[in-house]
Amino acid sequence: MLISMTAVASWQFYKYATFKHDNGLINLEGGVVHLLLALLVAFLACGLGFFMASRLLRRDVDDQLHIISPPGRQTSGHEEGVSK
Repeated sequence: MLISMTAVASWQFYKYATFKHDNGLINLEGGVVHLLLALLVAFLACGLGFFMASRLLRRDVDDQLHIISPPGRQTSGHEEGVSK
């Protein structure tokens, strides 16, 4: 899906860059629709790529990490300032 979206965006940009007027000369102003389509599809492809990458990075989402506190500090009575 991502590859096809980038191919469509590239094709639309190509159509914009090579848009010709009736007399055969290149006319960049007439292909604005192709440019807008290219930008829209490229933006959607970037968004899709971002969501695909973030989904792939969460491959260990099922693993749970249980954070527990360390065992309490044991006092032996030899600490500074403590006298028994």
